[in-house]
This record gives sequence, C-alpha cells and structure tokens, in this order.
Amino acid sequence: MLSRKTPNFHILLSLLIVITMGFFFKYYVGPAHQWLNNYGAAVFYEIFWCLFAFLFFKGQAAIWQIPLWVFIITCILEFLQLWHPPLLEQFRATLIGKWLIGTTFAWWDFPHYLLGCVLGWLWLQKLPVINDAKKSQS
Repeated sequence: MLSRKTPNFHILLSLLIVITMGFFFKYYVGPAHQWLNNYGAAVFYEIFWCLFAFLFFKGQAAIWQIPLWVFIITCILEFLQLWHPPLLEQFRATLIGKWLIGTTFAWWDFPHYLLGCVLGWLWLQKLPVINDAKKSQS
C-alpha cells in the first residue's frame, strides 16, 4: 500500500475524489441536471486527465504543460465528434467510448474544458505544496 508520504498517494486520492464527483455529475437527476450531466461533468473530465497525467509527469514544468495539453487534446477530441467513420462510431457505441471520446459535438463544451483545465492547474499546484509541507514536518 502507498505510504501517506508518497506524492502518488495524494494524486490517487485526488483521482478518487474527481472520478466520484464526475460520475455523480454525469448521472445526477434533479434540478439543473442537464447542465450538470453535460457540462459540469466535463469540468471533472478535464481535472481527471490533468491528475492522471501528473502520475507520470511530475515537476513544476509539468504543472503548466499538462493542463495545456489536456485542453488541446480534449478540444481535438471534441472536433472528432463531427467525424463519423465506422471505426469511431463502433467505439462511441460502447460505454467506455462514450466516456472517453463522447458522442455529440457541442460548442459549449469548450469553455467548460477551459474551466476544468484551470481548476486542474490549480489542483496540481497544490499537490507539491501538500507533499513539501509534510516532508518539512518529518
């Protein structure tokens, strides 16, 4: 099991929180459910990818580069939703395909992707601070 002092512990804990919130937003039924299902979940989608990439690429440079690349890649994936070749349609028909690359293009996804990447960037900035503070107390 991971020690509480490892950087990956905080990243994995963060991923668990983000995944839980993302699925809650995606499948929420109640007031404002359409916005939460479609756009609120997109914010957590971006934060998830920022945290996931941070598992493999750490450091101050990564804190800036990861959200930028996550934004670029997810924007490309959004535009790919306008393209409907049989292979992509087969993948989109699966649950994992819907979750990963989506099914429907929406211009309103872009501001939410940007918001998610800004929040992901802020989250990444806080992770090393947490770990540095604990190291100095040891």
